[in-house]
Amino acid sequence: ATAMALCNDAEIDQSLKIVGEPTECALVNFALSENLNKNELVRQQPRIGEAPFDSKRKMMSTLHLCRGKVIQYTKGAPDEVLKKCTLYLDHGTAVPMTDETMQRILDENKSMAGKALRVLCAAMRSWDSLPSDTSSDFIEQDLTFIGLIGMIDPVRPEVKDAISECRKAGIRPIMITGDHKDTAVAIARELGIIKNAKEAITGAQLDEIDDETFEKTVGNYSVYARVQPEHKTRIVNAWRKNNYVTAMTGDGVNDAPSIKSADIGIGMGITGTDVTKNVADMVLADDNFATIVGAVEEGRRIYDNIRKAIQFLLSSNMSEVMSVFAATLLGFVILKPAHLLWINLITDCFPALALGTEKAESNLMERPPRSAKDGIFAGGVGIDIAYQGLLCTILTLAAFFIGHYIENGVWEFMNFSSPDGMTMAFLTMSMAEIFHSFNMRSQRQSLFSMHSQNKFLIMAKIASLALTTAVLYIPFLANAFGFQHISLMEYSIAMGLAVLIIPMVELIKLFQRIAAKKK
Repeated sequence: ATAMALCNDAEIDQSLKIVGEPTECALVNFALSENLNKNELVRQQPRIGEAPFDSKRKMMSTLHLCRGKVIQYTKGAPDEVLKKCTLYLDHGTAVPMTDETMQRILDENKSMAGKALRVLCAAMRSWDSLPSDTSSDFIEQDLTFIGLIGMIDPVRPEVKDAISECRKAGIRPIMITGDHKDTAVAIARELGIIKNAKEAITGAQLDEIDDETFEKTVGNYSVYARVQPEHKTRIVNAWRKNNYVTAMTGDGVNDAPSIKSADIGIGMGITGTDVTKNVADMVLADDNFATIVGAVEEGRRIYDNIRKAIQFLLSSNMSEVMSVFAATLLGFVILKPAHLLWINLITDCFPALALGTEKAESNLMERPPRSAKDGIFAGGVGIDIAYQGLLCTILTLAAFFIGHYIENGVWEFMNFSSPDGMTMAFLTMSMAEIFHSFNMRSQRQSLFSMHSQNKFLIMAKIASLALTTAVLYIPFLANAFGFQHISLMEYSIAMGLAVLIIPMVELIKLFQRIAAKKK
């Protein structure tokens, strides 16, 4: 406990709070549990030299003045520190390290790591005075093994579910750690990242694989243990060369290069260094992996809703263009410019905004990631816009012809004018687009199978219905727009035609779902 507390950069501040890197804080806390206060130990054995931690050596050493002599404490990865040990403490006495003892220590290390413990090794060395050379190469030799300490960073309960959500969403989680391979494998198994140890590889094994081979086999590995900073960048680049979009998380300075190399760099807001935060594209305020999954879902929802709003507006505008174009060819006026302005500014505006507030669809996180090359019209959106615009056009033209028949008692299709027909066409197009906005809540899912409700869309529907009815029946507004006062029967027919947009689109969605299942 003394060695772990002194060979440590964490500190106890005036408020008795332990400040520093989480692992080192845990070691200081362990010493406190043994009634060893680091501040007291530092006063008794002040630090007079050090060899800072290095990710290549995987250890650190500190030199302390103690009763006229110098004591060195070293802590680090067991497999690395043990290479430097020639002695071990046996009931307080340093005795030569034997092969049998070394193997027993290594077996214990493996056993602890297999229980998902992060294992550190403590060693020491005595000096008569401060050595003239305090470099790691000089002082980290002929060490005396003290013992192993295991600690566990409990996996947050929500992380396992988040990993499962990732897999459903077509996102492959990869663990990259400096921990022992057995520790990494145990944690990865608990989280559901891997099923067997063959999916894990160490940094040393990675060094033996050339870049070309690694790029071909990178998909075989989900856990990387005992890695160096350059390994992380190499892993990210290998995935990117296989046309994967990569997101990399990290908190230390050594993580900065790989975070910068990834498509999306994610820094940690609590434990992350300023360097890492500065190069990251986004920062996790709570350092919680589950937050990333939540962000992915929210991003997909926003993108989905943008597409829904665009599809709604374009299909509505297409129906307006096609209706006017068809009427021009047939020699009659179906809608005036003022009518089109009303539809675009009043009828379409509110539903389009309401679609932006739509909740995530039930299968949103079960869809595979879209390609970065996909445009806004990918996935059949362009075809949907075309057929939906055509359906709305057919309903509008039908309303116009029916209105003309009710007004004049004859069916005509070319070179005539009809105030009743124009009024019914306006009402049908306006309300068909309102009803159509409900179709846009999902590109493929049936409107009637959606459990959530969009109260903003309902409010938009009511507002548009009220305003459209008002412009038809308030005399000065009707006169300004050139509308004819239509009977309740004509109003009902126009509304009935408008409602038909829902079952017509529902039927086509059904065929699309059947076709998708066959594929």
